[in-house]
Amino acid sequence: MHKKVLIISHSGDLHADLVEAILAERGHAPFRIDLDAFPRDYQLCQRLLEGQARSRLRRLPDGDWLDLRAVGAVWLRKAADYAYASADLTPQERAYAQLETEQAIFSVLYTLDCYWLSHPLALRGAQWKGEQLERAARMGFRVPATLISNVADDVRAFRSAVGGSIIFKSMSTPSLAAETVDAAERISGGIGTTIVDDAMLENLDAVGELSCQFQEYIAKQYELRITVIGKQLFAACLYSQDDARTAVDSRDMSAPIRYEAAALPEEIRQRCLDFVHSYGLEYGALDLIVTPQGEYVFLENNPVGQFLYVQQLVPALRMLECVADTLIEGALCHSQT
Repeated sequence: MHKKVLIISHSGDLHADLVEAILAERGHAPFRIDLDAFPRDYQLCQRLLEGQARSRLRRLPDGDWLDLRAVGAVWLRKAADYAYASADLTPQERAYAQLETEQAIFSVLYTLDCYWLSHPLALRGAQWKGEQLERAARMGFRVPATLISNVADDVRAFRSAVGGSIIFKSMSTPSLAAETVDAAERISGGIGTTIVDDAMLENLDAVGELSCQFQEYIAKQYELRITVIGKQLFAACLYSQDDARTAVDSRDMSAPIRYEAAALPEEIRQRCLDFVHSYGLEYGALDLIVTPQGEYVFLENNPVGQFLYVQQLVPALRMLECVADTLIEGALCHSQT
């Protein structure tokens, strides 16, 4: 009997829904943990007795128990806020419950000897944007001149050294964490990549509040979204310069820019694979730009980045199917160990 695929995400994750359906069609129906319903809708038991460990999990009200020794592959997709049976927990009770839930679920997950897409420790180490840029430069990529600082004079000196336009770009989320607070408490819906104009330069003292990331502005011929899944690589070309709304930041999905499958030079293709795998990751969504002179420039890697929208725009890039195949292969390999 083949080992089980475990998917960890949240109930609103369409990526997980579609891969789950593909796995089921291929005879590998996965077990899924929706973290926005955990632990409320689940039962979990980890036991260590007389030196023997066993962990099991089931979904309420009447799901079958899953012996976690039967898991051969895990797809760790997206995080979510946990849910509890009591809706009226005090702030301290909820804070404590969250800490204990983290202990319970990851104490179990970290014991799994299986294929991970990708392991939480690898994900943790791969998310820091400044480190990514230094690593990419060491591996031979051109990277933008970059400053991360909370010193206004450093920013002014950086702009002078660059000798041209610079941009501000959030390191964590362009939403400015708006989704983490109630609508009535939001002061901004977010800010995308922004060219630093004279008005911003006059208010640079505001960076004394927290470190901000600034980069040289690099002219683009087009952009690349490169998705690594296991040993496979999928590249899409984004013609962001066709529309003023996406000329600086291509994440404005209201602009109907062209997406096409792209062929990479072998050196760039291998470098992207090596970069993702250097963290121990089995997945990565890299953003690169190609300059008018044809030079490839590394911007960043999102170790849990979205890919469905790319496949919807370029159906030839069959990434959903690749994720399913990769999980099945990983589970089958661990069935033989």
